[in-house]
Amino acid sequence: MACTEDPLVDIEELVSTEERLEKTSVVPKVRRRREREGVVADSTQKVFVKTWGCSHNTSDSEYMAGLLASHGYEIVDAPAEAHLWLLNSCTVKSPAEDHFRNMLLEAKESDKAVVLAGCVPQGAPRQSYLQNLSVVGVQQIDRVVEVVEESLKGHVVRLLGQRKVDGRKAGGARLDLPKIRKNALIEIIPINTGCLNQCTYCKTKHARGELGSYPPEEIVERAKQALREGVKELWLTSEDTGAYGRDLGFTLPQLLWKLVDVIPEGCRMRLGMTNPPYILEHLEEMAAILSHPRVYKFLHVPVQSGSDAVLADMRREYTRDDFVRVVEFLRERVPGIHVATDVICGFPTESEEDFAETVQLVRRVGFSTLFINQFYPRPGTPAARMAPVDAREKKRRTKLMAELFRAYLPYQDRVGRRYRVLVTERAQEAGYLVGHNESYEQVLVGEQDGLLGGEVEVEVVETGKFFMKGRVVVATGEASLVGHGLLASWLAPSRGEPCPSTWTCRRGVVCCSLLALLVALLMSRCWALSA
Repeated sequence: MACTEDPLVDIEELVSTEERLEKTSVVPKVRRRREREGVVADSTQKVFVKTWGCSHNTSDSEYMAGLLASHGYEIVDAPAEAHLWLLNSCTVKSPAEDHFRNMLLEAKESDKAVVLAGCVPQGAPRQSYLQNLSVVGVQQIDRVVEVVEESLKGHVVRLLGQRKVDGRKAGGARLDLPKIRKNALIEIIPINTGCLNQCTYCKTKHARGELGSYPPEEIVERAKQALREGVKELWLTSEDTGAYGRDLGFTLPQLLWKLVDVIPEGCRMRLGMTNPPYILEHLEEMAAILSHPRVYKFLHVPVQSGSDAVLADMRREYTRDDFVRVVEFLRERVPGIHVATDVICGFPTESEEDFAETVQLVRRVGFSTLFINQFYPRPGTPAARMAPVDAREKKRRTKLMAELFRAYLPYQDRVGRRYRVLVTERAQEAGYLVGHNESYEQVLVGEQDGLLGGEVEVEVVETGKFFMKGRVVVATGEASLVGHGLLASWLAPSRGEPCPSTWTCRRGVVCCSLLALLVALLMSRCWALSA
């Protein structure tokens, strides 16, 4: 593929806001153009979308796929079939960027048109291997159709601008855009982008930048729209959900209560990752929210290290004791809560004693979900300039942490227990569906017609390190109703949910109707006897 000598770096200022609002499709102006031989850009061509990284990236890809499909492009799963590859990258760790780079090379070798997205080109757009390629920035995903159109014509277009509303950074593209969900039953809602921290190892900050929150009413409206479309699970995502709203004078608990109000029975919400400093300010309210029957008792709170010295070098803005306080408070107030965390092994200033403190913390807390990351220096970060830990020592510490985690079996005493699970996807293991109980613990259920998207009562019959297997309970009473049609959804309350007034709920309508029928029968019997 030939290269332009003078690609357009950013066309954000060449198209006014008014033009973008008035036109359904804007063709950006470019300084130099080239036509790929034999290629005519049109909206009947096929696009392959590949995503690396977090749920925020997944949501961005779903939006971009939805926009392209709404303009007539066909989204395909097989890269060989596609005319263009849309590669949405992650910059958190070196291996993810390596995979992205390798796929980009494969696309070039296959003579495919390419559009890059995500945190790699946004955070470091001048890297040599990214030159002369089109880029849609993390806050410009709603303009992916323009970029794809021009790229298929052989032009290089780069949209890397930041969105602002009334002078402040916005959350990003509109939330009401069309989507093609990876899972039709799960809606991923980005509530903010960027963060308030300055962690010394983090490259994502270079891409996502400072905090930019979506207004609460836009998030709630997106949730309502998704629920109307048949979604059963809402996932809130961002680089730090705990920081949500600080730029708006709003708080995360205020948003969550608004969302809880619109989530119907039979649906649940999962909170995204939050750093300890911000959750500490709202522990009481967060405990109350996480105890709600339509909110998973699950929270992802990264600790990264059990050493205060290392946490200070990472600029994490909390201590080991702060983290322990969060975990212990939530475990006391929210029985059964599932706390997930992350640790980094081999940070440059981590001594053997520092690592031992992290091991001790993991033993003490006993996490059922632990993400173990070997430290990788990311270019441009302060940590990349620090003297590194020996590579073999990093691997040794990572291996020791993994062995410690594997030795902990959180579900070994669960056989025989019963849970109500929300079934939302097919398992990789043939013949099983994936559900989650109220603590967002994975339960595999034998595949049956009608289970996907519903709640079902199961009894655990087998456990593993990361899962439980359950059989659907067939018995009299409430359990036999769960997952068996409309009557079940009306009559079976969520575990722990107080039954509302019988005069204001659907259950009450059924109960009162049955009661009235019974009274009428008794009265008619009495009249017959008196006569």
